[in-house]
Amino acid sequence: MTPEPQALPGLLTPEASLHRLADDLAARFTGVFARETVDRYVFESYTALARTARVGAHLPVLTARFATERLTALAQTEGAIASDVCEVLFVCVHNAGRSQMAAGLLQHHGGSRVHVRSAGSQPAATVEDPVVAAMAEIGIDLTAEFPKPLTDDVVRAADVVVTMGCGDACPVYPGKRYLDWQVRDPAGLTVGEVRAIREDLDRRVRSLLAELHTAGSPA
Repeated sequence: MTPEPQALPGLLTPEASLHRLADDLAARFTGVFARETVDRYVFESYTALARTARVGAHLPVLTARFATERLTALAQTEGAIASDVCEVLFVCVHNAGRSQMAAGLLQHHGGSRVHVRSAGSQPAATVEDPVVAAMAEIGIDLTAEFPKPLTDDVVRAADVVVTMGCGDACPVYPGKRYLDWQVRDPAGLTVGEVRAIREDLDRRVRSLLAELHTAGSPA
């Protein structure tokens, strides 16, 4: 039985919203997943995000995005949804700085040639404000992004996993390419200091994209 979620301030009855979301996702993934699987992913995703949420009013919307991403990743892993581009996952500790910046940069430079996800081993409540500001300076909008916990499904769906400071938190599966980037953590830094991290990540991302393009295959 799926446990009933606990309400947060600003969200008095999460059950109704989550059941509606499960209805929508069950219809979207008809023939791919049983309703029980969809329900479990929706409620697990809500619970995971609620651990660090400061305000519950936007949590159903974030849950919808997170659950959809996880179910899509699971469907890709099981071969129910085909992916003809390289799947890249960036992982850091809080998913509030380095991994968000790298994901934004790779999506910006790679466009439709790649599909990018990010996650954190210990996700924070929000993306760091100086990170959002520094990325906005080069035309990359992170205001709609939010920290997401690292889950097994997104790791399994990735062709390339790039870790930054999260140690052994990321599970290792055969057939995937793993990279560990030594990049300074932007937590607590000024926008000026974050710019240097942004430039470091931009060079690394451009190099990775060139390698992926040259290889002509996901892994």
